[in-house]
Amino acid sequence: MMRQPVFPRLIRSSCQKKSPFTNKHNRASSICRCFSSTAENNGSQESGKKNLPESASVVVVGGGIIGSSVAYHLAKIGMEDVILLERDKLTSGTTWHAAGLINTFGSLSSTSTYMRKYTKELYSTILPEETGYDAGYMPIGFIELACDRDRLHYYRRVAAFNRLCGVDVREISADQVKEKFPLCETKDVLAGFYVPDDGRANPTDATMALVKGAKLHGAKIFEGVSVSGVTTSYVSEFNEKLSTVLPRVTGVTLSNGHQIEAKVVVNCAGMWARQFGEKCGVNIPNQAAEHYYLITDKMDEVDPSWPVVEDSSRCVYIRPEGGGLMFGLFEWCGEPWNVNKIPGDFSFGEIEPDWDRMGPYLEDAMMRVPASINVGAKKFFCGPESFTPDNCPVVGEAPELQNYYVAAGLNSIGILTGGGIGQILAEWIQNGSAPSGVDVTGININRFHKYQSNPAYRAERVGEALGNTYRVHYPDHTPKTCRGAKKSVLHDRLMQKNAYFRDVSGWESPSWFAPAGTQPAVEQESFGRENWFPYWEEEHRACREGVALFDMSFMSKFAVQGDDAGSFLNFLSTANVDDEVGRITYTQWLNVDGYMEADLTVTKLSHNKFMVVATDTMHNHVLTHMKRRLASDAHVFISDVTGAYAQINLQGPRSRDLLQALTSADMQDFPFRNAAEIDIGYARVICMRITYVGELGYELFIPAEQAQHVYDLIVERGEEEFGLRHAGLRALGSLRMEKAYRDYGHDMDNTDTVLECGLGFTCDYDKPGGFMGIGAVLAEKTGAKIMGGLTRRMVQVLVQDPEPFMHHGDILCRGGTPACEIRAASFGHTLGGAVGLAMIERQEDPVTKSWINDGDWTVNIAGNAFPCTVSLAPIYDPNSERIRA
Repeated sequence: MMRQPVFPRLIRSSCQKKSPFTNKHNRASSICRCFSSTAENNGSQESGKKNLPESASVVVVGGGIIGSSVAYHLAKIGMEDVILLERDKLTSGTTWHAAGLINTFGSLSSTSTYMRKYTKELYSTILPEETGYDAGYMPIGFIELACDRDRLHYYRRVAAFNRLCGVDVREISADQVKEKFPLCETKDVLAGFYVPDDGRANPTDATMALVKGAKLHGAKIFEGVSVSGVTTSYVSEFNEKLSTVLPRVTGVTLSNGHQIEAKVVVNCAGMWARQFGEKCGVNIPNQAAEHYYLITDKMDEVDPSWPVVEDSSRCVYIRPEGGGLMFGLFEWCGEPWNVNKIPGDFSFGEIEPDWDRMGPYLEDAMMRVPASINVGAKKFFCGPESFTPDNCPVVGEAPELQNYYVAAGLNSIGILTGGGIGQILAEWIQNGSAPSGVDVTGININRFHKYQSNPAYRAERVGEALGNTYRVHYPDHTPKTCRGAKKSVLHDRLMQKNAYFRDVSGWESPSWFAPAGTQPAVEQESFGRENWFPYWEEEHRACREGVALFDMSFMSKFAVQGDDAGSFLNFLSTANVDDEVGRITYTQWLNVDGYMEADLTVTKLSHNKFMVVATDTMHNHVLTHMKRRLASDAHVFISDVTGAYAQINLQGPRSRDLLQALTSADMQDFPFRNAAEIDIGYARVICMRITYVGELGYELFIPAEQAQHVYDLIVERGEEEFGLRHAGLRALGSLRMEKAYRDYGHDMDNTDTVLECGLGFTCDYDKPGGFMGIGAVLAEKTGAKIMGGLTRRMVQVLVQDPEPFMHHGDILCRGGTPACEIRAASFGHTLGGAVGLAMIERQEDPVTKSWINDGDWTVNIAGNAFPCTVSLAPIYDPNSERIRA
């Protein structure tokens, strides 16, 4: 039986199931337009038919909230000749129909929380004071409902983290929720998380305030100007960077053929960003999806000062609107819209609603406010919103094209974070590198891969991405869609070993292995022990006590060759990587200001051939870092050989014995950090003695076509004679965390220095030519000596109670006072408790061993304080005796 609409007074258009590849849409009704804005924007900007300049310093493409914010912040920091080009009218894409929620509560990302806080301040205070224009901010408050135990646990963790970041979030009871929103059904509410001065903003008013501010600072805004392409060159004309192997922007071409020269182009084209990026080879895998809200008729009981109420368990946010209520709806699996191409003429448009699909969501949402069930509806609206594969925005300089920047893919929180995005990107453009005060590793455009822009991938992944907005964010959750995109050549053999696979940058990689005869499946996601905990523990202990095999084929691998390869890599690296042939070196890469860009290994295979190995998440970041700094006349050739080699890591005290049984090479005469070709069966493999788990171990790089042969020999001999155990990434994580090994992009980022991370030992200050950032590192080192130590240092944290699990975002406290967040954590099966890494910062005094030892340390996990040990040195094997055995 077809489900009937909830609202009998809302005329329902007949609609059939739509293909995501079609482009059917309507112009917006006057009702929706009235909701969006009270501001007049027609005629307020320059016409596209006159006054267009011949050149500009920066061209911003797109006049929504993001483009307006970028233009405003660029002009405000003093960049001259900034122009914004909008194809139609300002806000006409997706900005105009946004709900405009401003909630600083809700994220475990310091970057996202910063952007939310700054954006709220921008709308509420900065713009009105600076421009005299009301940005439409209403501080009515925001309440997040926790209606089940897992959400209560998660929101308590988020609340503690947000308080550390300066958000005034308060846990309130169900009765207190009812007091603030009297129509809210609270019988199933366990708690609410309330921020009194959060609220809502009018998207169009906020955009117009940004535009006015941008113009006051000298920027020019043009409506009705369509940009058809970007011009590029390999010759440097506009900035001080050396000519490199990457082309750079020289300007834009308009649809009428007019060209504007420009030093920088910023793609803020919203849901058109991917299509616009394709015109010059820039990969931006964002995809539009349907997003719904319903506005009821007038309800006399509703007070416009009531707070926004969000109930993620019902996929809904609710707030006063127009005398009634707005119900903003998400779905557990969203619907993609126009996968092939977003229509160029889609302005102030809406999509025909799918009643059959959304009816159950509406009914469930309205049960949160039962009084709304029999009220008529003013409008049931469906419009597109742009989402990315990982629910994080796309920000930064494109890896394919110098001086081409992107700010897009805002995942339905563009109004909420738009101010912060604009501020971050403006500083990025001004400095030519990512801001050192904000972690951008999770939003940097260079994290994506080309295949993620494929239509099939976008169509499948965007539904899950939209659904993730309101899912509980369990720490071990892995995407369910677009699986099997990349597989190791050992995949089928690992499947036979009962591997449970997770998505690792698109690769299918084992997380853990179930015993023979047991289905490798997660029975119930949680924040504590799951059904696979015993399997994980056994793998961990096998590596500590015997020998374990890890398939690490997903690691990023680059062959760097040529007469200048050694000097090129040596300048990028803090360590001396151009020393002896057959040497693997752990090193850091820094920017010119001394902040971290990557941590990786460089192996010198011959006098002019090197292998660079980095983590999977930094694949394009590392490749781009090299290309941007490689002079076009240098005799250096960079090849991505990730897929050419399988990588098998043998780790543990019996790894040498196993390897010796398989090769004629003398493994007793194979010292730590040695690298050489050895024979295994019919294959020649590159063997490196190195570890990421804190044990004697080896990494084998095997030509892909011979990997199965080598694997079979290792497993047959290893299982028969040495007790070889397969191990997955959960074991790798717990092993490396016990040894306090770092991981850029997880527990280190671009806000850190090599000294703060405790990696100063990698710095060779005396090698010929020095290294990039050496001046900043030496200055920091001198300053620390004067101060008696660094005021910011990374520490290891071990929870003394063996029961609780610690995760990213939990709070480390000294004497009961929050000190910092846990950046990354696991469970230390050898150490007997949860273990993690944190970056402690003091305002003036140094972080010293004595200060740490004198402290009373606890970790706040979901509101509960657990005593812990804090150490500057690794708690497990602090002298690294085991790895040199």
